[in-house]
Amino acid sequence: MATITGFEKELSEKVRKYRLLTGAALKKISIRADKGTREFEIAEDFLEMANNYFNDARHFEKEGKLLVALAAFSYAHAWLDAGVRSKILDGKNDSALFTLP
Repeated sequence: MATITGFEKELSEKVRKYRLLTGAALKKISIRADKGTREFEIAEDFLEMANNYFNDARHFEKEGKLLVALAAFSYAHAWLDAGVRSKILDGKNDSALFTLP
C-alpha cells in the first residue's frame, strides 16, 4: 500500500480548496449584459470556459491526477475573475470569491 507524502497531502488539500472556491463562485456569478448583446455572448463564452475547466478538473480529481486537477480548477477560476474584472460578469461584489475591479 502506498503512503501519502506531505506533498501529496498538501496538493490534495489545495485541490479541495479550489474545488470548493470555484464551485461557490460558479453558483454566485451572473451575466451583467442584456441578452442579445455582444457583451452577453462574450460573458456566456467566459462562463462556458469556466464550467468546462471546472468539469474537467473534477474528472481529473476523481482519476487521482491532482496536479492536473488543480491547474484546471485554477483556469476555471481565472475565467471567472477575468469576467468580473472586465465587468461582463457580476461577482456580487464578493472579494472573497473574486478579484474585484
